[in-house]
Amino acid sequence: MTPLVPPQPPVRKSGGVPAGRLVALGLLAFVLAAFTGRIDFGALITTARSYLDQAAPAARTNTSSTSTDTAAVAAVKDVITRANQAQAQAYSRNDPTLMRATATDSYYQELVQTNQGIQSSGAQSIELVTLDWVDVTVSGTTAKATTNETWRTTYTDGSVADSTDRNDYTLVLQAGAWKISADVQPTTQIISPGTGISPVVTQPGTPASVTSSSSNWSGYAASGGNFTSVTATWTVPTVSANATGADATWVGIGGLTSRDLIQAGTQAMVDGSGVAYTSWIEMLPQSSREVPLSVSAGDSVTVSITQQSGNDWLIAMKNNTTSGTYNVTVQYSSSNSSAEWVQEAPSVGRGLVSLDQFGVVSFSGASAVRDGKAMSLSALAAKAITMINGQGQAIAQPSTVSSDGSSFTIARTDASSTPQTGTRRRRP
Repeated sequence: MTPLVPPQPPVRKSGGVPAGRLVALGLLAFVLAAFTGRIDFGALITTARSYLDQAAPAARTNTSSTSTDTAAVAAVKDVITRANQAQAQAYSRNDPTLMRATATDSYYQELVQTNQGIQSSGAQSIELVTLDWVDVTVSGTTAKATTNETWRTTYTDGSVADSTDRNDYTLVLQAGAWKISADVQPTTQIISPGTGISPVVTQPGTPASVTSSSSNWSGYAASGGNFTSVTATWTVPTVSANATGADATWVGIGGLTSRDLIQAGTQAMVDGSGVAYTSWIEMLPQSSREVPLSVSAGDSVTVSITQQSGNDWLIAMKNNTTSGTYNVTVQYSSSNSSAEWVQEAPSVGRGLVSLDQFGVVSFSGASAVRDGKAMSLSALAAKAITMINGQGQAIAQPSTVSSDGSSFTIARTDASSTPQTGTRRRRP
């Protein structure tokens, strides 16, 4: 659920992987030894990074950077280089401990989950192709580094996908050694114009024209003003248990043209044991976390996110079917630049989890407060987003907005949910 940015040179993993979803996705990964799916929901991400004494032969490194402490900068670069190599090696050997040397304890656990998620997505191997240094700065016992990295994922079905993403690393000095404490990929959900193919399943409404596409988002997004609230009601879709995968339904503010994104919703994860439904919230770059609101297929759920004052945001979730509720006030600095109503295919590690067969999800009461005025989707002139696969085929397409100005559906097509080559767009 990473923020979306306008098309630009590749610069993934959404601001880290949702912690709550990572655990769930980890379970999915274990069940899926050879399946291509996504995580973050059933086998989520675990970007494991450890160390290697030799650089990967296939990787090209650009050494430009800035900092006043040359030795410290070199040490930071060495740790990141070894960490990337260790992640690939840990994956190939199925030995996550290789990533421990260059990561803090908390980040190591996240990496473990990330690799599990990559495995569940059906990846046979991962390989760092290029690593370009953008900037490195050191301040006492902390350091920041930015890189552009291209990773190549080879899937069990023989397909290959290259993903180039910007990585913002945070490192801390522990016992005299630099350790990575976080790796945020802020631009992994790029929305670009597309010509996706029409769905091959019946869309309950009139299919919206394909003017904007994404490899993991489908729904509507509005921009062009200051957004202080977003809300919608949807029916939790009944997901088929015949094909492993995941989906997330949510509303959010920010992330369309910015790196910030506050969001909340429901998700489904499909593994060999069935379908698990959960609720969650997320404030990028923090990981998402599950919340104690039980949901099941067919339940009506209403979610709203409203700015109270300053950086105080109220997230209110209600299961209209069971009358269960969850409300929390969080602190978050938002750009207030956009609002979204989305059905998502979760992302994991270096790849996407397969979009499950959710059938149709129906939204109603979709609206937002822009510049102090409550407005419907139609009044906001929200734009439709179609989710496409690596072949450019639509795999999830929204309908046009109904006559009430605030209702629409998103239909899962029969097209295969395959990885998209080139710059991969991810959430999450």
